[in-house]
Amino acid sequence: MNILLSSDTICAVATASGGAIGIIRVSGTQAIAITDKIFVPATGRDGKSGKKLSERKAYTLAFGNIVGTNGEIVDEVLVSVFHAPHSYTGENSVEISCHGSAYILQEVMQLLIANGCRAAGPGEYTQRGFLNGKMDLSQAEAVADLIASRTAASHRMAMNQMRGLFSKELSSLRDRLLHLTSLMELELDFSDHEDLEFADRSELVDVTEKIECVIDGLIASFKQGNAIKNGIPVAIIGETNAGKSTLLTQLVGEERAIVSDIHGTTRDVIEDTVSINGQLFRFIDTAGIRDTNDQIESIGIERTIQKTEQAEIVLLILDSTCADSQYSELAPRVLPICKDKTLVIVYNKCDLMSSTPDSLVSSSPTGVAAKVSDSQDSLALPSDVKQICISAKRGDGIEQLRELLCQSFSLSTGSQNDVIVSNIRHIEALRAAHDDIVRVLEGLHSSLPTDLVSQDLRSCLHHLGEITGGEIQTDEVLSSIFTRFCIGK
Repeated sequence: MNILLSSDTICAVATASGGAIGIIRVSGTQAIAITDKIFVPATGRDGKSGKKLSERKAYTLAFGNIVGTNGEIVDEVLVSVFHAPHSYTGENSVEISCHGSAYILQEVMQLLIANGCRAAGPGEYTQRGFLNGKMDLSQAEAVADLIASRTAASHRMAMNQMRGLFSKELSSLRDRLLHLTSLMELELDFSDHEDLEFADRSELVDVTEKIECVIDGLIASFKQGNAIKNGIPVAIIGETNAGKSTLLTQLVGEERAIVSDIHGTTRDVIEDTVSINGQLFRFIDTAGIRDTNDQIESIGIERTIQKTEQAEIVLLILDSTCADSQYSELAPRVLPICKDKTLVIVYNKCDLMSSTPDSLVSSSPTGVAAKVSDSQDSLALPSDVKQICISAKRGDGIEQLRELLCQSFSLSTGSQNDVIVSNIRHIEALRAAHDDIVRVLEGLHSSLPTDLVSQDLRSCLHHLGEITGGEIQTDEVLSSIFTRFCIGK
């Protein structure tokens, strides 16, 4: 069934299981009428039966019973009534608040379906809201982000997008582009007049450069937005048996990997997220780096390199008892892929040493948090270093490491009016729009014919329109977006 074109009345449990209260949402042209078939309003103090839902005003609550086919009361409930178009979906809607029993919720769902409802698909309520003009596509996607938010920063970012701040920024861009396009289209309409220009080319260049600057800023915000939404990626790398998995357990607060004295225990990538001082970090435990003939372990080491390249922060774990030899072995392989990343070198197993030797403090490296640049040789590290020694097994130094991580990659959470891009689909559309606007600038600078420049402008408008849904015509694209939502939303 193509739910994009469906006029069915739908129902779904909208709350998580196990709570004291459960809510069932019903939406569609027959939502109120169908619910009336299973809802009996409570009798008032005057002995008169209460009004049916269809006779009640919008935004009102009705108290009564859900009654089964045999006349048996299933539950005492409160029912909220919403009339189209003033509802989340833009349709007639009902919300039934029951007790949170899984049995009760299932019974009510079966009664609704028996009387003409259909069980809703994932994200179908928000999808109907989008199709009925209650929100644009970027706002609809923000609903899923809001539900999934785990920190104050991710909550604020999703709220800003849901409130339409991103949409307003895009609307302003589109208005400027439409103005440029209209001027160029006029010139095309009067192309038989060779000397006729409706806009000064220098003015067009100036406006186009400003548009490019705004798009550049939105694209640049994605790094921050992705880190806020999915966590700052932190790769934990080192030789086998250096204590990487033990450190992951300490950082996330639970055992996520097998910890053993046997070398090469971790053969695949293990990821987990944790909030530290309000910032979300995504820790990636990787296979130990060493020369091996084991094919599976070799694949794990290749994935270690890949994850290190994708990380913003790299924790290079060295065994304090043999730090010099481990560093000499790893540095040529690790430092080249850590360029422009924050590299933190951590000495583990410090509890096995009676004291910290002078060579550990003075040698390079000494537990640093610094950027690795292109200009450095294969083993050198910045001189402005901060030493940190830990014992992952005992938990010593873990709090100091957490503080160091927060200092190493401090995210600006922005204000209530900041626009930050965090969606992969949005950034791809923005990058395509940026390519288009760059071609427009090149065309204006090289005095290309108006029709060629105008074509790139229209392409830029198309890609910006994809973000808010104005240029999306296929059911497949919309289905792909909304099926990632939870059922009931």
